[in-house]
Amino acid sequence: MEPLSREALLKQLGLRDRKSFRERYLMPALAPSWVAMTQPDKPSSRLQRYRLTDVGQDVLVKIKHQ
Repeated sequence: MEPLSREALLKQLGLRDRKSFRERYLMPALAPSWVAMTQPDKPSSRLQRYRLTDVGQDVLVKIKHQ
């Protein structure tokens, strides 16, 4: 999977509210390292993208097989 911008993630998930997305989905996925920033030293960069980590891919596989 290629890294996606926050706007691309919102669109792909069918969500509209950026603040709600950040609080309910993005931050909880970043905390256990399921998702990682491509530029962790610049979290508010307009070029920031998010990618699924190996741990996140494992979680996704487990969810799909339930």
